[in-house]
This record gives sequence, structure tokens and C-alpha cells, in this order.
Amino acid sequence: MAELRISRRDAPPRSVWALEQAGVHPLLAQLFAARGVRSNDELDDGLARLIPPTELLGAQAAAVLLADAIAARKRICVVADYDCDGATACAVALRGLALLGAAPATLQHVVPDRAVHGYGLTPTIVDLALGQGPDRRPDLLLTVDNGIASLAGVAHARALGLDVLVTDHHLPAKEGEQIVLPDANVIVNPNQPGCGFPSKNLAGVGVMFYVLLALRSELRARGAFSAEQQPRLDALLDLVALGTVADVVRLDANNRRLVAQGLRRIRSGRMHPGIAALFSAAGRDASRASGFDFGFALGPRINAAGRLSDMSLGIECLLTDDPARAAQLAQTLDTINRERREVEAGMREQAEAMLEMLMPEGDAPPALALYDPEFHEGVVGIVAGRLKDRLHRPTFVFALGQDGLLKGSGRSIPGFHLRDALDLVTKRHPGVLKRFGGHAMAAGCTLAEEDFDTFDGALQQVAHEWLDAATLSRTLLTDGPLPAEYFNAETVRSLDAQVWGQAFEPPLFCDEVEVVSQRLVGEKHLKLSVRHAGALRDAIWFGHTEPVGARVRLAYQLRVDDYNGQQRVQMVVEGAG
Repeated sequence: MAELRISRRDAPPRSVWALEQAGVHPLLAQLFAARGVRSNDELDDGLARLIPPTELLGAQAAAVLLADAIAARKRICVVADYDCDGATACAVALRGLALLGAAPATLQHVVPDRAVHGYGLTPTIVDLALGQGPDRRPDLLLTVDNGIASLAGVAHARALGLDVLVTDHHLPAKEGEQIVLPDANVIVNPNQPGCGFPSKNLAGVGVMFYVLLALRSELRARGAFSAEQQPRLDALLDLVALGTVADVVRLDANNRRLVAQGLRRIRSGRMHPGIAALFSAAGRDASRASGFDFGFALGPRINAAGRLSDMSLGIECLLTDDPARAAQLAQTLDTINRERREVEAGMREQAEAMLEMLMPEGDAPPALALYDPEFHEGVVGIVAGRLKDRLHRPTFVFALGQDGLLKGSGRSIPGFHLRDALDLVTKRHPGVLKRFGGHAMAAGCTLAEEDFDTFDGALQQVAHEWLDAATLSRTLLTDGPLPAEYFNAETVRSLDAQVWGQAFEPPLFCDEVEVVSQRLVGEKHLKLSVRHAGALRDAIWFGHTEPVGARVRLAYQLRVDDYNGQQRVQMVVEGAG
């Protein structure tokens, strides 16, 4: 394990005071201020506070293209992606276009198979869309959560006479230092050059939702309906919220509004049958829905389809209006997710055995690259993330793809921009990386098996240059001590009602406690009884087996533990120092 440092977030007193004066609960005021909130206006989650679609470059042009296509009854084929963001974006696109007047017979979708087609709008996917028969030949390809780097695929589609609308949120491709964009009819992406949209953190599903907002405005201007009679696109926000949280994008104020609105609908019972069925399959209570449910219960079940099976199952679950069919599909997705967990657990054991050989003294190198012919391509990203969390090192895990090339997925730590690192590797070793792309914290690449050692050495070299001891030590940012009067179920309910997530992390408190007793449960979790503020508290540290000292500083979240009809507030330990 990497060395752990526990530090406290800074909550500017002026911001805390301003929030309290506006009526925010003192504990929440402290937590919000520590996450950069300066005024109560930033906490207003009303739809009227959303950044308008007029500020999103390309949204108006996309609206015109789609409005013309709907009027001419052109066939629109949505090109999806095989993760939860892509699946929800596909469902939002198809449901939204239907709401706005597109005839059902003109709407279709295709989704790549991870192992067969690769990522994005490839020429192969274009041919797949065209291969559905002459009576189903699309006129317009609409990408969701992909396409910004699909230069060859877009060119292929345009050469065949198809219109292409790219909606995406990923970074564009580069040739050398030059950004290159696909030759699509229209591109909508907050991260494309020249786009001044204030939130660069929209997920793919968020971008598609914004395109629909622009389309509704265009159709209203054309007289298709009045403002009073226009379709209610907020009915799609349960899907938007799920995809936004599951894609782990930064929850800035705009994204928090989208998620809050989706959660509000779900808690009141207004959700699509597939969302309700996924809550049921996961054993979660939709009336108390939280971002945690999206990230750790629903999202993984949708993602499992794209990892081990066919993402069309996940998309169908989100598209069906038949509750019985939704329940059947959700159960299938649950079964696939259980299989995914087994595959992941086996791979993680293999990977950790490899690590023991790589670092017998326990000192991890500054970056990790692991490959085994038995690894499964569908879960390399999850395993990379687990190892990154355990060792606090940038980590790539590779599996052998059906085309004979190694497919790698990487996860990183603050201070090490993964895509930039891959860019430097390819400059120093031209030809080693066949393809690569991604973000600061997550990226993917493809290489030949015989080039793995070269890649490993090159990645290590970049890590040695970019990382130092401070960066390589894990830091837990906490919110400091929790006043004893807030250690109750009411506080837990209040915290759970808020929107937490990436870059707006859930509260993590830190207190020094006296350990009264400790024991292992389930052979892999440490159960503690501690004295905190003069009272005995229950605590549990999942996945931790080493005992702690008689007095220890615990970093923990608050949870309500339901057991045998009894509710007890519990510390869920994240670390100790």
C-alpha cells in the first residue's frame, strides 16, 4: 500500500458565513464551502439555472440538421458506445427524438461490440449501420459519446453519401501538436476548439440532452408546437443523471443540477421502467435514490453488458416501456454483472500475484503495466482502477484482443496526465502505440504483444520524470472532526439527499478515537467498536484486515446500518493515520 497522508479541506470562513446567512444548515455550509461553493445561488438546482444550449457550439446547427431530417422523414441511426454514458445517451437520443416528432420507423441504433469493432464511429460501424437492409438504410448518423476522434469513420460515411452529426465530450485527436476534427456536418462537443460553453464537464448523455433542448427550441420557432404544448424533455433526466454519475465526470454546478433533477424524479416515482427495474435488481430503494446508487449499483450493471456481453441489452432495458420486459432485462444484466465480478476478482488475484514478483520488497515502481494472456479485455479498466487505488500508481492493464493486438486500459493519479503520457511515449517510440486516447485520469491504447516491454519501459521513464515522492503518496482529503451532535441518522439522511460525486466528493470526516474492540468479519473486513466524543460507535473498514492501534485517527463516512430491523449510525472507514 502507498503511504497515506490525511489532510483537511479548507473551508473559507467568508463562504461558510455567506451560506449560513442564506439559510444553509451549518454542517452543509461547511461542507459546501470546502468544495468551492461561494454562494447559495450555486446550490440552486432548478432547471432554469442550467447553462442555456445557445452557449454550446454546434447545438443550433445540430438542431437545424435534425429538424430538417424529421420534417423530411429521413432515417436517423444513433451510433452508441458500450458504456453506461453511451447507453444512456443512446436512450436519451431515441426517446427525445421520438418525443419531438421523429417517426418511430425512422429511428434506429447500432452499438459497437468492444471486442469486434473497437471504439467509436469506425468504417466497420458505418458498414454495419448500412448493412441493416435497403429499406433501413440511414440518411443521417448521429454519434453519442463518441465520434470526435473518428476521422476515418466520418470520412467513410460522408463518402457514402451519409450526413453525420457528432455529439461527444471527449478530447479531439491530434496530429503532432495540431488538433484535427472529423469532417462531420456538425460537431457538438464542449471540448472542441472555439466552444465557449462554461461547463467542459458534460458527459456524453448531457451533450445529447442539450442538443434536444436546442432542437425543441428550433421546432418551436418553426411552429411545430407552442411553449405551453411543447414536449417535456425533463422526463429524460433520470437517464441523464445516471449516465452523468456513471461516467465519473466532474460534478460542477451545471452537472449537479442535471443529477439533482434526475434524482428528484426517481425519488418521486417518475422514472423509466428500465431505471425502476435496475433499482429493484440491485436491491436499492428508488425512493431514497442517491448518486451512490448510480455509480455503484445501476451503472455497473449497465456497463457489465458492454464488458462481457452485448450492450444492446443495456440499451433495450433503458428503451422499453414494458415493465415486465424491463424486469427481465435488468435481471439478465444483474447476472452478467455477477459474472463480471467473478472475472474481475480472478484477474485481480492474477495481477496481484504478478505484482509480488515485480516488487518482492513491496516497493512499487512509479507506474505499472501488466499483461497476461488470460486477462479479459472487458474488465481491464476496472482492474487497472482497483490496482491504482491500492498502490496509488498510474496503472495500465492489457488483454489480448481478437485482432491479435494488446488492448490496454489505464487509470491514473493526480499529477500524472495519462493521455499526455501516452502522447510522449509515442513521440519517443514512434509506431509502438497503434492507437491511443483518453483523458488525464483514464486512457486506453493498443499495441503489438512484442512491443509490450518497450511500452512498459517508456511509461516507467515518463513516470520517473513526472512523479516525485509527494505525488506518489496517497492523500485523503477530509472535512475534519464531526461534532458529536451531528452523529445521528438525521444527519445521514440530510447528507444522502445532496448530490456528491467526482470533484464534489461525499463528506469524509476525521476524528481521533479510542479502539475498544476489533475483529474480522467475513475474513476480509475489520469491524471496530470505538469511543468517539464519549460515546461508543460502530465502525467497519471494508477490505482491510490489519489491526489498528489502541488510539487511532480514522477518516470515515457516515452510514445508517439496517440490521434485523434496527438502524444504527456507523462509521465506514476509508483510512487511518
